[in-house]
Amino acid sequence: MLNEKAIVLDEQAISRALTRIAHEIIEKNKGIEDCVLIGIRTRGIFLADRLAKRINQIEGKEIQLGELDITLYRDDLSKNTNDGEPVVKGSDIPVNISDKKVILVDDVLFTGRTVRAAMDALVDLGRPSQIQLAVLVDRGHRELPIRADFVGKNVPTSQSEKITVTLTEVDEVDQVTILEK
Repeated sequence: MLNEKAIVLDEQAISRALTRIAHEIIEKNKGIEDCVLIGIRTRGIFLADRLAKRINQIEGKEIQLGELDITLYRDDLSKNTNDGEPVVKGSDIPVNISDKKVILVDDVLFTGRTVRAAMDALVDLGRPSQIQLAVLVDRGHRELPIRADFVGKNVPTSQSEKITVTLTEVDEVDQVTILEK
């Protein structure tokens, strides 16, 4: 059983972090030309959508947006069906990503395995000129040499702790919480 230890980001803090990340994306890329935001299913999709809206407010231009299902690329493939086959929801990337700057968006960066799977999935779809990573929370404990380009909040954690991101689109509340055993 996990108990709530602390709320690290509330609705306003998440909103401020996403606004800052949007500004950083624009600044690093000198605008949004040839940029594509791609959210990693599930919560990364909603965060990418929110970032796209903020970037549009700041730049007055739409940034291309897509969603990526990495189920088949994971090295810890979960099989949640009766026949033991993985549950695949599918990717939706309505633009050719070749020669584009792809900004992957996810909720939590932990071991780096999700991001590795996402990069494998992207390369199967095209050859981006660059892949950048935006995460709401970086909790450390990397198992692969991966780091985020844009981070909402660094939250040092122990291995026994868990970070939970809830978003209104899925969970009816915006909040980042540390849970512990």
